[in-house]
Amino acid sequence: MSVVKSSLSDTDLKTVGNALQGALVDLVDLSLVAKQVHWNVVGPRFRSVHLQLDEVVATARQHSDVVAERASAVGVNPDGRAASVASGSAIGEVPTGWIKDTDAVKILVDALVAVIARMRERIEVTDEPDPVTQDILIGLTADLEKHAWMFQAESA
Repeated sequence: MSVVKSSLSDTDLKTVGNALQGALVDLVDLSLVAKQVHWNVVGPRFRSVHLQLDEVVATARQHSDVVAERASAVGVNPDGRAASVASGSAIGEVPTGWIKDTDAVKILVDALVAVIARMRERIEVTDEPDPVTQDILIGLTADLEKHAWMFQAESA
């Protein structure tokens, strides 16, 4: 059943829908990973890393909502269920237990780099079929790149 009729062709809708769904999965997982690390980080830079992780969570959550609503607006059902996130994310697993602050920074840099790479692919494939979606992806990628820069500077 399709409640929302898209103005995109079926081919373009498939491309855009896949890009939005992939972005949603990566953003939901990024927020979960950042929160898990946030709860378990320890070390001399605990406070700064702890607070920085919450900024990533806020960014990922804000953009995941925008992405999901864009999907709905073009007639694609967003799927942020745990099983969909677990099977579709590009982010590696977070270790259990306490996470040293230097390891926390590395985990976040790796997660951000993985997500940014996939977002850049999505930006490229949505250029022609839907510049509106592409614009959303460009904006969120810029925010993720800022977080990646800040975490990399943290470990310099």
